[in-house]
Amino acid sequence: MPQATPLPYQPQRISQSLFVPLRGHRHHVRQWGQPRTDQTPLVMVHGWMDVAASYQFVVDALQQERWVLAPDWRGFGETTGPFCDHYVFADYLADLDFLLDHLVGERPIDLVGHSMGGNIAMMYSGIRPERIRRLINLEGFGMASTQAAQAPGRYAQWMDELKALQRGEMALKTYPDLAAVAARLVKTNSRLKPDQALWLAAHWSEAVPQTDGGTAFRIRGEAAHKVVSAQLYRVEEALALYQRISAPVLVVEASDDSLSQWWKGKFSLEEFHQRLKQVPQCQIEVVPDSGHMLHHDQPQYLAQLMASFLNDG
Repeated sequence: MPQATPLPYQPQRISQSLFVPLRGHRHHVRQWGQPRTDQTPLVMVHGWMDVAASYQFVVDALQQERWVLAPDWRGFGETTGPFCDHYVFADYLADLDFLLDHLVGERPIDLVGHSMGGNIAMMYSGIRPERIRRLINLEGFGMASTQAAQAPGRYAQWMDELKALQRGEMALKTYPDLAAVAARLVKTNSRLKPDQALWLAAHWSEAVPQTDGGTAFRIRGEAAHKVVSAQLYRVEEALALYQRISAPVLVVEASDDSLSQWWKGKFSLEEFHQRLKQVPQCQIEVVPDSGHMLHHDQPQYLAQLMASFLNDG
């Protein structure tokens, strides 16, 4: 007897979509709750090949009502703009700065970032320390250190990948239906519950018409994000930013060691922890039974960590 398809996850707190035209893009921002003068705005930024809706489970698990703002980065989710064949990391920083100007004005914020978003959040907090009351970094490790001698090869790789993108060799895979998208999400994260996967699939992908008259589902992320950065990651610059962070920082890691899986010895948790010594006020917490997508794996546990840290002071 075939197994019944589960119903999608049912959100407890419904978000609204805001669309903000800035810097030539139409930025999509997901909003939970309403502005409050007695409460610091909570801004949550997502990771690479993810979307703002990814935070739904954690928002639902928060015991305290918060005004939460979560943008889709350029080239992800429902944020749209002109075609480009690569993305420059500094643009994420500027986009966040412009969005905060528009959404919260001069009010300080509590900032949460996951993965790539955690890296952006750390950098931004060193650039605009006066804007951040508290900072939570979820598995946002930065990148492995590089040497100047790698620059010629990196520029060559960047140009080669631009050509591969033009030839269609880096196109993102499409899926026949939402169930297939959900299966792809579960394949990446075996801890993801079926109902969560189905709900995420509807936000992580979009329907696109096919030449045969049918419909397929495409990930809401531009293939150009797969093109390597032309610029090397400079640890010295990252540490200079870390030193300027004035807000208390909570670094949250998963019990699974993502860095060892990705970098194969080129970048380790020990090295990341050494970098964190440059952050004036920093504490580290580990979420049990979780992987890189810890906000999916343990939303209740993470929500409790967040609440304790954000409400302390």
